[in-house]
Amino acid sequence: MLPLIKLFNTKILLFFTISFFISFSSIAQRAVDYVNPFIGTSNFGATNPGAIAPRGMVSVSPFNVAGKQNKNEKDSRWLSNPYVHENEFLTGFSHVNLSGVGCPDLGVIISMPTTGELEIDHLKYGTTYKDEIAKAGYYSTTLDKSSINVETTATTRVGVSRYSFPAGKANILLNLGLGLTNEQGAMIKVVSPTEIEGIRTVGGFCYYKPEETYPVYFVAQVNVKSDEFGVWKKTRKESGVESEWMGYNGKDRFYKNYYKEVMGDSIGGYFSYNFDKPTKVELKVGVSYVSIENARENLERETSNLTFLEIYHKTELEWNDLLSKISVEGGTKDDKTVFYTALYHTLIHPNTLNDYNGEYPKMSTRETLKTDGTRYTVFSLWDTYRNLHSLMSLVYPEQQLNMVNSMLDIYDESGWLPKWELNATETTTMVGDPAGIVLADTYLRGIRNFDIEKAYEAMVKSADQIDSNPLRPGLKKYIEKGYLTSSDAGSVSTTQEYNISDFAIAQLAQVLGKKDDEERFRERSTSYRNLFDKDYNLLRPKNDDGTWYSPFDPLAGANFTKNVGFIEGNSWQYSFMVSHDADYLIRLMGGKRAFTTQLQEVFDKGHFDMANEPDIAYPYLFNYVKGEEWRTQNMVNALRRSYFKNTPDGLPGNDDTGTMSAWIIYTMMGIYPVSPADPMYTLTTPVFDKITIELNPKYYKGRVLVIEKEGSGNIEEILLNGEEHKGYFINHFELVNGFRLKFLLE
Repeated sequence: MLPLIKLFNTKILLFFTISFFISFSSIAQRAVDYVNPFIGTSNFGATNPGAIAPRGMVSVSPFNVAGKQNKNEKDSRWLSNPYVHENEFLTGFSHVNLSGVGCPDLGVIISMPTTGELEIDHLKYGTTYKDEIAKAGYYSTTLDKSSINVETTATTRVGVSRYSFPAGKANILLNLGLGLTNEQGAMIKVVSPTEIEGIRTVGGFCYYKPEETYPVYFVAQVNVKSDEFGVWKKTRKESGVESEWMGYNGKDRFYKNYYKEVMGDSIGGYFSYNFDKPTKVELKVGVSYVSIENARENLERETSNLTFLEIYHKTELEWNDLLSKISVEGGTKDDKTVFYTALYHTLIHPNTLNDYNGEYPKMSTRETLKTDGTRYTVFSLWDTYRNLHSLMSLVYPEQQLNMVNSMLDIYDESGWLPKWELNATETTTMVGDPAGIVLADTYLRGIRNFDIEKAYEAMVKSADQIDSNPLRPGLKKYIEKGYLTSSDAGSVSTTQEYNISDFAIAQLAQVLGKKDDEERFRERSTSYRNLFDKDYNLLRPKNDDGTWYSPFDPLAGANFTKNVGFIEGNSWQYSFMVSHDADYLIRLMGGKRAFTTQLQEVFDKGHFDMANEPDIAYPYLFNYVKGEEWRTQNMVNALRRSYFKNTPDGLPGNDDTGTMSAWIIYTMMGIYPVSPADPMYTLTTPVFDKITIELNPKYYKGRVLVIEKEGSGNIEEILLNGEEHKGYFINHFELVNGFRLKFLLE
């Protein structure tokens, strides 16, 4: 009997052990549980809390920027986001959106559930709301006017909503007239009592190229057959003799139970119901930039026979899988929330452009092409070349490879690398020639399975072709003089951007054995030196005749005001943006002490702008001066605590498609890629006790990279694989093949 009793007790113990493990696992927090999508929805961070899948084409964002009821209203100020945390009046849920950009676009295909009689004026059916919840891949709220609970989730190309209606009359609206910008033009057609298809015109990012608008196609399906359906069209008030015959003049026109296309500006469609009991209705909206047929296929392939909860759980697992590539230990819950939300934000853009079947629109002409991989879009490269793409190379190299190939496809299609590409249009926003920096940086970090000769050809073309060059305006003058002049927009800052791009070419030419090119472009990369004024110890614009531009105010251009010489900044905010030539800049400024004093003044006198890309590497520049590294550690920690928080205003400003988020990720890990196209990191105090990065063995020898800290205070010693590491810089390959980096603190 004893053996049987022992066996029975063992089974009981095993049962309770397994039960405890399952119970513990169910409450243990995963990486995805730390994501707070409300971070950045205030303080002009321009993020939104809407549901999105990783790199998703579609996101379902609450749209609360229409109507004077809102403090931040889209037609009353420059506003680039569909949602602002302080606003209180919601007019629907948009299905194609941008995250963390500085110019308005998209924010269209807006759905809205309502109750009672059909109302199509968004200012009348709009409502306050409460009980917001946002997670990675999920958003929900309750509408005060109707008591409808709205839940949203998404796949890569489909937005999914679940509306919990009370008993009585109910409606689901699709408003194609409302959008983030005032771009107009749409088509809508009811296919059946459960399906509507259509087209909405979008484009004109920053209002630079209004002639380059383009269509976004959609198919919307509900899982409950409507009792009535139709299309509406708002008409403007006409005057004159003919208007007397127009019985509908200035009135809303309704096409009930109508199955043909309706076109116009302020149009929409609806499903109406009479529920005898509370009812949940699911709405799925598939999107494509190629065709309605592809939008329908995207919907069917990604969501067919799947419920709302099944879709959400699948998307949540995708998010957790990607976020878990980095695990952290130690730090506070807020620290982890800031970290993983930042990682979440870096996985939104660049996002998917191609449909499920691989089709996507060709640059400019929008002919239909096809890819075997993923064609990415939204390349905000003036921002992201500084840190985001190197982070992708480190943590998500396969994604970075697809981004590089997408950039090379853009070159094939248009003849030029992208500058600020959006949905197969080139917005030419901002200055410089940044794509080549990303290509070189990627290759130099060991991701080399792409056509490097084509990449090099494209980089040199933009650097050398003087005529009809959309990437480098003023190139002739730059080559002849070494700099642009005061007659050119942003002459100093643009010269610096060209310098950094030329440095990237030189770096790549060195590896490829192109010695003549290396010498030529390395010399070009330092031509900013011609603009250094020793009287100010700063960069200063020059006139066409080589004289200094006067009167010169080194503070002119702060707070994004226009000035001569600089784009979105002033001389203080640009003069140190030459990290590829930092040692020589130190000499120009009079040596290490003078350099340190001048750099410290950037922070002490309030010239530093954490939200401005040219500045973001500045806290790390103290590491170039031996003995002053403590300044970097103190400064980045102070900036981190001041600007990056677990609150809606927890970004310093516009996230710039993940650039600010990439900064805080690196900073919290204790490493930073201070000089783009130079595969080197500079070091600072990590926030967490232990960071483990899962490395892709296809590109890196080590399975994991572990970064640890021991003690508190500033860095006393740095160990790599247990051996002392000299200095505050480490090569990328030393790091990824070194397995363990450890900081011993005082």
